[in-house]
Amino acid sequence: MGITLQGLGYYVPEDVLTNFDLEKMVDTSDEWIVTRTGIKERRIAKKESLLDMAEKASRMALDMAKISPQDIDAIVFATITPELGFPASACLLQGKLECKRGFAFDISAACSGFLYGLEVAKGLIEGNGLKKVLLVGAEKLSDIVNWQDRSTCVLFGDGAGAVVVSNEGEGEILASVMRSDGNAWEILYAERCGYINMKGRELFKLAVRSMEEVCLEVLQKAGLSVEQIDLFVPHQANIRIMEALAERLNISMEKVYSNIHKYGNTSAASIPIALTEAYLEGRLKRGDLVLMTAMGGGLTWGATLIRF
Repeated sequence: MGITLQGLGYYVPEDVLTNFDLEKMVDTSDEWIVTRTGIKERRIAKKESLLDMAEKASRMALDMAKISPQDIDAIVFATITPELGFPASACLLQGKLECKRGFAFDISAACSGFLYGLEVAKGLIEGNGLKKVLLVGAEKLSDIVNWQDRSTCVLFGDGAGAVVVSNEGEGEILASVMRSDGNAWEILYAERCGYINMKGRELFKLAVRSMEEVCLEVLQKAGLSVEQIDLFVPHQANIRIMEALAERLNISMEKVYSNIHKYGNTSAASIPIALTEAYLEGRLKRGDLVLMTAMGGGLTWGATLIRF
């Protein structure tokens, strides 16, 4: 019995921003956005704060795991849009959930944040004797999007996902590979109190090649083959990246889970949101072999393989 995902949860804001809405804001079109990204709409947190979204996703994950906030030993919060400069959003979430014990901290790895966080949570359980770690990926990217920049404003949305990482239950985190390259930071970044800046073409090429490499490496590490994968859950950045990556890995698109058309790129929240929806839709079942991969600012990237 290994370290597993015991509960899943997500939350997306009520307010929907469609491509047709964006046509009225910048020089773009629904056809242009869909063709190049696969995105039709995204959710924008007008009524909800980052913590509101994180709390709702967390409570859903706790309910699915059938545990209470008091059972949580640590909270790891992956975000690039924290509620405050300090304290950590994880500490603020700990207060909202009324977790009476344990500790909480944030990590910043952009779109790779959830996979980095999963590695951190696994390490806390293996090395520190913890039993339950609440891992949250949540973003309010609408706060750092330049709504006059048509190359970036069409891509991003808000949302939150959460998982309970546990030392008991069925399933197992089988293997992971994490990478970063600080020399390439200028390809995707946001200045302090500034907007997202991105060199899309350069990032596209790097993303496909880099994620392919870590996916193959993590499969080799686990002693498994591409053919054995039941579900492929890539970071929801761009449908063309996902299609190119699936083709290079020789994974059928039928095995690829995507909800990018509904939510756009939600950074650290995208994989846990996708995992939860896949489970609720019956696409993710006990015993399934699931490959996850992401790439984001840093540059950071990685791949994780789990038996659900």
